[in-house]
Amino acid sequence: MKRLSTLSILALAAATAALAHPHFNKTVTATLAPGLEVTITYNTTPSNETHAQNAKVGEFLTPRRPVLKLSGEVKTEKVTLAAGEYTIGVIRNGDKDWSLALYPGKLERGAAADSAKAIRLESQFASDKGTAEHMLIDITPGHGKFEGKPVLTLHFGSLFLSGLLG
Repeated sequence: MKRLSTLSILALAAATAALAHPHFNKTVTATLAPGLEVTITYNTTPSNETHAQNAKVGEFLTPRRPVLKLSGEVKTEKVTLAAGEYTIGVIRNGDKDWSLALYPGKLERGAAADSAKAIRLESQFASDKGTAEHMLIDITPGHGKFEGKPVLTLHFGSLFLSGLLG
């Protein structure tokens, strides 16, 4: 009887914690040009900057494997992306420098990414945009050197990245 009560208390505590701190799947869709639709699907995972700060320079990291889907080709001055699916991630360039990157295809849970296959987007990094307690990914109009162009944004803890999409 005592064992059943302990299990009941643990189950109630877990259910309460789950309700108090929800994580959910999100989908963001934008039309960048006639016939070019971009869709992002991801989970609102809690930010864990310790994991990011322990990354090796050049390593591709992807928190919970968010996916970007392009309905058509996207070209910038430096990158051409074919229609299809890409795993969204980041690459550490140095202590306070990161790039937004896309990995061709969907990475399965636990699969190791070959960082050499990651496609670095022309990126802007900032750490002064506040703190995102949970990962936020969006497609927005760019600013600064990306003014007037569409960008993919990723906000994770104090890390804020914009990557050029067009």
